[in-house]
Amino acid sequence: MSHIIVIGAGQAGSSLTAKLRNLGFDGQVTLIGEESTPPYQRPPLSKAYLLGDMARERLFLRPKSFYADQKIELHLGQKVEVVDTAARTVTVGGEVLEYDQLALTTGSQPRLLPASIGGDLDGIYTVRGLPDVDAMAPEFVEGRHVLIIGGGYIGLEAAAVAAKSGLKVTLVEMADRILQRVASTETSDFFRALHSEHGVDIREGCGLKRLIGDGRVTAAELSDGSTLDVDFVIAGVGITPATGLAEMAGLTIENGIQTDDLGRTSNPEIWAAGDCASFPRAGGRIRLESVPNAIDQAELVAENMMGAEKPYVPQIWFWSDQYDVKLQIAGLNTGFDQVVVRDGGAARSHWYYRAGQLIAVDAMNDPRGYMVGKRLIDADKNADPVVVADASADLKPLLKA
Repeated sequence: MSHIIVIGAGQAGSSLTAKLRNLGFDGQVTLIGEESTPPYQRPPLSKAYLLGDMARERLFLRPKSFYADQKIELHLGQKVEVVDTAARTVTVGGEVLEYDQLALTTGSQPRLLPASIGGDLDGIYTVRGLPDVDAMAPEFVEGRHVLIIGGGYIGLEAAAVAAKSGLKVTLVEMADRILQRVASTETSDFFRALHSEHGVDIREGCGLKRLIGDGRVTAAELSDGSTLDVDFVIAGVGITPATGLAEMAGLTIENGIQTDDLGRTSNPEIWAAGDCASFPRAGGRIRLESVPNAIDQAELVAENMMGAEKPYVPQIWFWSDQYDVKLQIAGLNTGFDQVVVRDGGAARSHWYYRAGQLIAVDAMNDPRGYMVGKRLIDADKNADPVVVADASADLKPLLKA
């Protein structure tokens, strides 16, 4: 009987194994994860779950009984020790499992603050998994002071939750502006103003020099020469693809685990999907850190494991919730040279162009603008900037152009 092993029990791993059964694969399926919890949603961790608005059980992608019903063998709370590609075996929990095909859905891991600047003190947290959020939740007590390091979406979402919980919030960003790596000046300006309205002290062009404390962090010295008394720290300084097992297996690494457009790695019996995988697109390679990509790419890999030979064409979209603002992003804004602002008051969107072609949209409480923009981008159509800039103009006719 054929045996498929999937390492990484997150969104991609859960989606891949479920899709295998949905496609009628009747061989053995094993899903291995380092956490003891069944596969769960990550986006609500730093928002609804941390605020106490979502019960733990609601995080689970599927009830644990699903895996038993589908005959998907779960190895939870176990770390893979060895991947032996010559023998086609995986060693986990002291047990050696043989595979016919292997999929790596190992996701990503947060960058940590160096111990040399106090990064090993207690009271310093990252926002990545359920254990991280469970550990930091007791720190969210009204009136306490949290320092957030990093002005990307993770840092801003954590700042929003902290501010809503009544904490004093200081956020530092080493770059000239928040969201500099991922968004336009216009989008940065919007979210800076939003957070300032909620009392968040945002310091741009300001880095962390060192954290101070005897065992536990009590203060932070910043690059602008100031020192802050803090009760705890959240580090949102980026993530890196989890490629350790791929490297052990001798796979090619290029900004993650290198795959072809089918999801196959440099070893024909090993596949990869989700945050850890980089794949060909538009003459280059990209790696997407998003829930939609994790689901879509994993399901396509499941099909290709069964011989479909279908190339992956991603539908690129992301989202972020901060206070009462839902940000929806369609496309990738890489290389944009023009931003058109559509200001409808409560609904606002920023449309990115490169050489006159629409490539991405940031929509803030503007689901209609997001929907039209996404459909245009997915169909490789354009949008007249004059129409886009007129908030009173109906966007739907753009879809028929």
